[in-house]
Amino acid sequence: MSEKESTDQPLPLVAHLTELRDRLLRALLAILIIFIGLFPFANEIYTFVSEPLRALLPEGATMIATEVASPFLTPFKLTLFAAIFLAIPYVLYQLWSFIAPGMYRQEKKLAIPLLISSVGLFYAGAAFAYFVVFPLIFAFFTSVGPEDITIMTDINSYLNFVLKLFFAFGLAFEIPIAAMLMIWAGITTPEELAKKRPYIIIGCFVFGMLLTPPDIISQSLLAIPMWILFEFGVFFGRFVRRDNVGDTTS
Repeated sequence: MSEKESTDQPLPLVAHLTELRDRLLRALLAILIIFIGLFPFANEIYTFVSEPLRALLPEGATMIATEVASPFLTPFKLTLFAAIFLAIPYVLYQLWSFIAPGMYRQEKKLAIPLLISSVGLFYAGAAFAYFVVFPLIFAFFTSVGPEDITIMTDINSYLNFVLKLFFAFGLAFEIPIAAMLMIWAGITTPEELAKKRPYIIIGCFVFGMLLTPPDIISQSLLAIPMWILFEFGVFFGRFVRRDNVGDTTS
């Protein structure tokens, strides 16, 4: 049986809470530092994020601000989300540093790759939304409207829309990690997940319907990658289970 790497005496509850507070403060400080560094470029960041829609607007159309403070608050909000987005690796590192002393060696050997993969998959989901999904759905939206209607999207409404999609696709890309964790924890097996494939596919489309605009294009662009990622999770989950079986027999 594997033993914990640390042989220190358990810390009292107050010490654990103090350490948790310190790590949360470090994470917040990292977000603040990144935010301060990005804020001078807030307008440029918004320009970059809004490019998929602006590139498809008809000639003479533009984005507008319908609220007095929107020209300031919208780039401000986007910059804050961008700071959190960029600080995710450090925030997760602080969380990992807090829980790692209570884990076994074999748990750490599996948790570290999963942690790194989860960050990479979340970024991949956001990138997929920006470079693949946005051009397709905005091309659809800007082409189906009445000819005598000029498209002028509010900048704050656009930001809320794309942030929702960023989160939805980033979360959806975590499916392989969730599947592997359930297999590793013994909650299910690859065979059981494979048998539930028809229900998983339906669930993917329901999830896509709830988190994307009410059109079949954006729903499919979320549901189909979720299904493919589920298959990856089932496939790699077989190796996780084999590792666990080997550990219990050693």
